[in-house]
Amino acid sequence: MAAQRLVAQPRVPVLEVALSVGFGSTEAFARAFKGRFDATPTRWRDAEVSKRDQVKSKLDQAVSLSAAKDGGMKVKIVDRQPTTVAYLRHVGPYGKPVSDFWMDKVAPWMETNGLFGKPRYGISYDDPGITEARKLRYDAAVEVPKDFKGAGDHHMTVIPGGKYAAGRFKGTDKEVGEAWNWLLRDWLPGSGMQLDARPCFEHYAADASYDAKTGEFECEICIPVTSL
Repeated sequence: MAAQRLVAQPRVPVLEVALSVGFGSTEAFARAFKGRFDATPTRWRDAEVSKRDQVKSKLDQAVSLSAAKDGGMKVKIVDRQPTTVAYLRHVGPYGKPVSDFWMDKVAPWMETNGLFGKPRYGISYDDPGITEARKLRYDAAVEVPKDFKGAGDHHMTVIPGGKYAAGRFKGTDKEVGEAWNWLLRDWLPGSGMQLDARPCFEHYAADASYDAKTGEFECEICIPVTSL
């Protein structure tokens, strides 16, 4: 999330980013960041922002194609309540491997626990443009009561409430990554908002559509925001 904020809000001071993710000083953040990315936060940010600007037109085109049926991805600011979820974790590439994880692992677990028809969430913790594909973390989550005691090897957490920018998406797993890129790296910098430390996620309403033949699905892409 710190790396995402550095790219999405290039005018936000490094100290503010450091404090938002729990570091007590710029120096401590810089040491940890350099150990992970082999560059200072400022130098890394400059390089990533330059790269973002170079591919901006391609991202715009991809999102326009993926959202053509809806005339463009509509973004609105929503206030969400804290939500208790049970989840299974996937570590590895996003895209089709995540879709396969839902079908092969999560769906049978949901059936065992009588969870079909409940709102679902795909919680992403890493930016695939920053983190190695094999290390990307993703939680496939289902809304449950606070006292849920389901079977199977699952975990529990609470998706924090508060303000989120929510963009409606309809497309395939090949297209959703470009929609994420557009929302974080194009829409957000000009929105007057900034990311905070809460996780980003996809929200699948109980009645969200899915076409097994084409792989097309619909969801809300939600990113946590606060005023600049």
